[in-house]
Amino acid sequence: MLWVKLFYFHIIPKGSRKMINVTLKGGVVKEFESGTTVLEIAKSLGAGLYKATCGCKVNGVQKDLRTPLNEDCKVEILTFDSAEGKENFRHTCSHVLAQAVKRLYPETKLAIGPAIENGFYYDFDSDVTFTPEVLEKIEDEMKKIIKEALPLEKFELDPDEAIALMESRNEPYKVELIKEHAGKGEKISFYRQGEFEELCAGPHIPDTGRIKAFKLTNCTGAYWRGDSKNKMLQRIYGTAFTKASELEAYLQMIEEAKKRDHRKLGKELGLFMLLDEGPGFPFFLPKGMLLRNTLIDYWRQVHKKYGYVEISTPMMLNRSLWERSGHWDHYKENMYTTVIDDTDFAIKPMNCPGGMLVYKSQPHSYRDLPLRMGELGLVHRHELSGALHGLFRVRCFTQDDAHIFMTWEQMKDEIKNVVKLFDEVYSVFGLTYQIEVSTMPEDHMGDIKDWEFATKTLEKAIEEMGKDYVINEGDGAFYGPKLDFHLSDSLGRTWQCGTIQLDMQLPERFELEYTGADNEKHRPVMIHRVVLGSIERFIGVITEHFAGAFPVWLAPEQVRIAPIADRHQQAAFKLKDTLERAGIERVEVDTRSEKLGYKLRESQLAKVPYTLVIGDKEADNGCVSVRKRGVGDIGSYTIEDFEAMIKNDIAEKAIW
Repeated sequence: MLWVKLFYFHIIPKGSRKMINVTLKGGVVKEFESGTTVLEIAKSLGAGLYKATCGCKVNGVQKDLRTPLNEDCKVEILTFDSAEGKENFRHTCSHVLAQAVKRLYPETKLAIGPAIENGFYYDFDSDVTFTPEVLEKIEDEMKKIIKEALPLEKFELDPDEAIALMESRNEPYKVELIKEHAGKGEKISFYRQGEFEELCAGPHIPDTGRIKAFKLTNCTGAYWRGDSKNKMLQRIYGTAFTKASELEAYLQMIEEAKKRDHRKLGKELGLFMLLDEGPGFPFFLPKGMLLRNTLIDYWRQVHKKYGYVEISTPMMLNRSLWERSGHWDHYKENMYTTVIDDTDFAIKPMNCPGGMLVYKSQPHSYRDLPLRMGELGLVHRHELSGALHGLFRVRCFTQDDAHIFMTWEQMKDEIKNVVKLFDEVYSVFGLTYQIEVSTMPEDHMGDIKDWEFATKTLEKAIEEMGKDYVINEGDGAFYGPKLDFHLSDSLGRTWQCGTIQLDMQLPERFELEYTGADNEKHRPVMIHRVVLGSIERFIGVITEHFAGAFPVWLAPEQVRIAPIADRHQQAAFKLKDTLERAGIERVEVDTRSEKLGYKLRESQLAKVPYTLVIGDKEADNGCVSVRKRGVGDIGSYTIEDFEAMIKNDIAEKAIW
C-alpha cells in the first residue's frame, strides 16, 4: 500500500509562511516559521539537545516530535532526565524488540508492549519458547535495527482500514484492540520504522539509532489482558538507557534487588507465607506478627501525638451505602459481594464510607474541627491473578487510613500537619521522598473554583514548608486534587506509599454538616490520607529497604543468646529473663547441640541485631560476649551496660 505522508509534507514555500512565537524553558520566547516541528526547534537550539531529545509537550500536552506547530505555543523539550522522556525512549525500545521478534520469527503474533517503570515489556503469542539463548538472538537482531537508525513515523487510518491491515497480517490481538476503539469515531494511529508498522498512540523518540544501551532481562508467562481465562502469552522484559554506564549500574542494582526480594526474605526469615490455598491473601507467621504489631504500635503512637482519634468500621456494609458513595456503580468489579437476608452486601474495598457514617453519627460544631479520625481497616479488593505480587499487590490488606474533617479555612494548616507527620514517619525508616501534585482530571465532579482553590492550597502549603514538587497534570482523583509521596529506598528505587487527597464530594454525598460560628449549617471539606499505604505493602518495602536487617526496635528477634555448651543453658535462660524484665522482650535462646560457630552463622543468616555468647567465663563473671550484626565481635559487656546500649538503640530507633 502506498502511504501519502501529508502529515510531514509542507506545501507552503519556505519564507512565505507566517511566524509564530514559541515559549521555551525559562520563559524564553523565540520566533519560528509556522509549520516548524519541535524536532526542528531542538536541532536549532544545539546539537547536544537535539541528540538528547526524547519527546515534547506542546501547551502541556505530549505530542509527536514531528507535529507541525502552526500557532503561538509553549513547548517543553523532553530528555531522558524526565519521566515522560524515559517512557518514550523505552517504549520505542519495545517496538524495536517487537520488530526483531517478527524478523526472526514471522509467525509470532503481537499483543502489547508498553514502557513500565525502569524498563519495558512486550507480550508475544509464539510457538517458539523464548529461552535465554533465544533472547540473545533477539538482542543481536535489535542491535542491527538500532544500527539502521530507522526513523519512527506516525500515520493514521480509519478504523476499517486499520482492522483490514492487521487482519491481513494475522494479528488478532491488534484487531481486538482496534475494534474496541472503532466506535469512538477517531482515526487509529500507527508508527512505522522500516518495514515494521505497529498500532500505537505514541509518542516516540525520533529514530531507533538513539537507543545506546539496552538489555533483555527475562521472560515470563502473562495472560492476555491479565485474565486467567485468556491465553497465556510470553512476556519479554527489558530495560534501556542512553548510556552504557547507566545500564551497568541498573543491572547491578537489579542483582542486589533479587537478594532483597521480600518474598524470598519473608520465607527465609519466617515472616509470612503466600499459599495457593489463598492467592493474594497473605499468612503472617509469629515473627511476621511481631514485626507487624510493632509497626502498628508505632503508627498509633505517632498518630496520638498528632491529634488523631482511632475508629474501627465494619468490614461488610450493605449495597445502599456503596451506591451512595458511588462505589457500587464505579468499583463493583473490584468488590467482593454477598447476599444476607435478601439484601446485597459488599466487603469494603476502602474505609471512607464507614468514616462518613461515624462523622454523621453525631452533630458537630466548628469548635470540633479539624476532626482527625484514623483507622487501621482491613479491606478487600479483587485483583487479577496476573497482577498479584508478594505483599506489594494483594487481595486483602490493612489500610492505614485517616479522614480529616475541616473547614475550608483550615485546609492549608491541616495539609502542613499531615506532611509533618509524614516527615517524622519516613525519617524513622531512613526513607526520602519526592512530592507529586496531581491536578483535576477530565472526568471530575464539583465546581471548578473549588478545584482551583484546593489545588492552589496544596501547592502553597508545601511551598511554605520549603519542599519541592512536580505537577502530574490531570491525574487527580475525580473528587479532588492530591499529593502523592514517592519514597526512595536504599537502592534508589521509588515506591508510592503516602498520599493526601482532598475531597469535596463525599461530604456532599453523605450530607455532612457542622454548625458554624454564625449558628448556620455548613459543609465540611475532607482529607483522605495514608502514610504507609498499607501495612502489608509497607512491610514488603522496608523488608527490601533493610534487606531483612531491621533496626533493633523493629526486629522480630532483637537478641539471640548462644550458650557454648549445654551446661551454659541455665545461665542463658537467666539472662533472657533479665533482659525481658528490663523491657527487651524479643529474646531467643539457641538450645541446639551445635558448635558455637554454627550458631553464630545461623544468627547472622537470621539477621538478628545482637548475638550474646555465654560460656564458662561469662557465666562466672555475670557478663556477655557481644556480637553486633554487620560488625562482628565488639567485646565483653556487663549485662547492665548491654541493657543500656540496646535500650538506647530502641529508644532512638537507630538504623545501622
